[in-house]
This record gives sequence, structure tokens and C-alpha cells, in this order.
Amino acid sequence: MLRPLTVLLLLLPLSACTWVAIKPEAKQVRVVAAGGAPAGCTKQGEIEVSVKHSVAFYDRDAVKVRDELETLARNEAAALPADTIQPLGDPAGGTQRFSAWRCGG
Repeated sequence: MLRPLTVLLLLLPLSACTWVAIKPEAKQVRVVAAGGAPAGCTKQGEIEVSVKHSVAFYDRDAVKVRDELETLARNEAAALPADTIQPLGDPAGGTQRFSAWRCGG
């Protein structure tokens, strides 16, 4: 019983880790709610991002996974270039799709 407990104690701190850093140019990318197209915006494409949603037998915190997916999408949007992203649905299995929009001048 000592071995599974040791593994659990080693994995628990990982659940609090954020593994995705936002790029400086992505800090300006905003996130809008799912739904209709943002007014006055031009679609630049779609982005699909993925992160680890579980480690071994342990499921990571859903909020942290969602935050990391959003950060990855913002990083990708800055390269398109897009200044706005919009989720196309909820995360599933550590993957989420976003629409990328250019709304600024």
C-alpha cells in the first residue's frame, strides 16, 4: 500500500501546475463567449489545441485544463494574425476548437 500512496503524493502537486505560458504577443488576444460571430470581425480561421487532461490515473483539474487550452489558443491566434478567439464548444478529452477573428484595425 505504500507504493500507490507514494505515487499519489507525487502526482498531486502536478494538478496545481500550469504547463502553458502565454506568449507576449498573445496577451492582446481577447476571448469572447461562444455564440454568433463577433460584430465587425473577419474570420481568420479555426484553431484546435490540446493539453494533457490526465496524468496516469489522475484527472487534472478541469478549470486548469480549460485555462491552458485558452492560453494555447491565444498563442496560436497571435500568429494568424487574429486578435480575438471564440470557443466552438466545450473541451473534450483535453482538446478544444476555437474560431479566430480579426476585429481590430
